[in-house]
Formats: sequence, structure tokens, C-alpha cells
Amino acid sequence: MALSYEFSIGSVRAREKSLFTSADIEQLLSYKSVDEVRRFLIDKGYGDGSDIDEIIADHTEKVWDYLKSVAPDITVFDPFFLVNDVHNFKVTLKGTMSGRKYDELIAAPNTIDPEVIKQSVEHKKFSLLPDWLAKPAQEAYDIIATKGDARESDAVVDKAVMQETLRITEEFSSDFLKQYFRTQIFYNNIKIALRSSRTGVTADYLNKAFCDVAEFRKASVISAALKGSEALTDELSKYSEYDCSRAMEKFRLSPTLFEKFVDDRLILLAKESCKRTSEGAEPIIGYYLGCEAEKKVIHIITSGIRTNTETETIRERLREIYG
Repeated sequence: MALSYEFSIGSVRAREKSLFTSADIEQLLSYKSVDEVRRFLIDKGYGDGSDIDEIIADHTEKVWDYLKSVAPDITVFDPFFLVNDVHNFKVTLKGTMSGRKYDELIAAPNTIDPEVIKQSVEHKKFSLLPDWLAKPAQEAYDIIATKGDARESDAVVDKAVMQETLRITEEFSSDFLKQYFRTQIFYNNIKIALRSSRTGVTADYLNKAFCDVAEFRKASVISAALKGSEALTDELSKYSEYDCSRAMEKFRLSPTLFEKFVDDRLILLAKESCKRTSEGAEPIIGYYLGCEAEKKVIHIITSGIRTNTETETIRERLREIYG
């Protein structure tokens, strides 16, 4: 019998109760060792494993198995997993050309079989890949082979995945997905610009790297980025699109606070849209994003513990949660 969104949403609403609460976050912040965090996660039923990475990997696999079992149309998650496909291509390409092992770096879930990617790279048969990646993959390979420029090679396939993500989401009926990924890709462009303004790049590189997305002023950003970091932040501070001016306020204080601002803006979009609707795919997507937000919280807290960072500093870095 085909699954219905009515059934799926009811199931997801029940599962949402197991997501982290503010009390859980405070409990995690009280711990002084990573092992205490590990025991908390196991006791909560978050996942199993001998260390944090294993527990998170176990949790990720279980979440994906659950989503596949309840989602009427699992393709709504494709835009989230395309980035894993490109990651897998990049590590396969670099691993193959350098003769280094890369199997442990393969990311899941994905939409392209990693074995297909492997065969495409090893045999230089990029036509094995989906149309959206085939030509950029060939170009990325040629750049590595002739120039040895990993940054430019990455930029080509990173742009391809952003373009494909926008194409897919524009075909969905979900306004939330459209706004979510437009926001994400807008800020992906901004992050590229910020990095490039500090390292020195050409306009040609930025044109290759930037993805055209609604309300992104590509020409102005390229012009400012070529003048340096200060000129770029001054320019971006004038933009109201996607709250860019506020993002720049955070960036001037700290790049970490800028990253937090972007992550929080995305999860708040999910909370505003996915928690308030009782139909369609949004509630299921919201649950998935809630699980992803939890992983960031765990990583930030455990990283802070390992580096003996003050609790209040860790707290300032924590992202919004969905629960």
C-alpha cells in the first residue's frame, strides 16, 4: 500500500519528541569530558558506538532508514544529498590521481552510486555520470591534470551541484524548499567571495565559482572581491537580500559568528515553515533538518571540550535546534 503524507506526518510528529530540547543542550554543556557526552547520547538512545563519530554515523544511518520507510516520495531529499555526490567525486578524483586511499571519505546518503563515480574517474568515462555532473566532472579532471589547481577544479563541480540543486527544487511545489536552497546557495556564493577576497583570485575564477541565484548581485560582488576583503564586506553590508547586511555585522565580529548566523537562518526557516504545516513533505524535511542541526551541536560541544574552551564560549557558538 502506498504511503500517505497523513501517515508520514503523524509518524514524524511523534519522532520529533526525541529531538534535543534546551534542557538536553544544557546537560551536554555541563559535561567536562567527551566520554560523558558519549554516555549521554547512548543513554538517550541517540545511537551506538565506541566514540562520538561512530555514534553520529549510526544515528545518521538510522534516520535515513526511517525516512525511507515513511516518506511517500523520497526524492524530496535529493537536493540535500547532491552535495555528497560531489564530495564523493572530488575525493575519488584526487585519491585516484594521487594514488591515495579514499574509501573512508565516501559520504552517504547519496544519489549517485560511489562505484559509478569510481568507474567514471578511473576510466575517464564521465558520461557514466548524470548529465548535470558529466561535463563539469570532465572539466574538473582536465584542470587537475593540466594545471594541478585543486581549488579551480573544486569550484567547477561545486557550481554544478548548486545549479542542479536549484533546478530540482524549482520543480518541487514546496515554497519552503525553494527559499531554503536559494538562501543556502546565496550564502555559498558569499562564502566563496569572502575567501577569495583574502587569497587573491581572478574575475574568471569567480565567474566559474558563483552560481546564479535570485537576488545575488554577481557583478558587484566580483568587483568588490577583487579589491580586497574590506571593500567586499563594505559592499555586502549594503545588501538587504537574505539579511546579508546583518550577516556582515556578524562577520565583522567573527567569521564563526557569521557561520552561525547562516546556519541559524536556515534552521529558523525550517521551524517557521515545516513545524507550522500539517500537509505535504515539509514536516518530514523539517525532521531531517532537525537531526542535522543536532549533529552540529554535538560536534561544537565535543570540539570545545577537547580544546578546553570555556562553556560560555561554546554556548555562543551553538546553533539553533529544531526541537
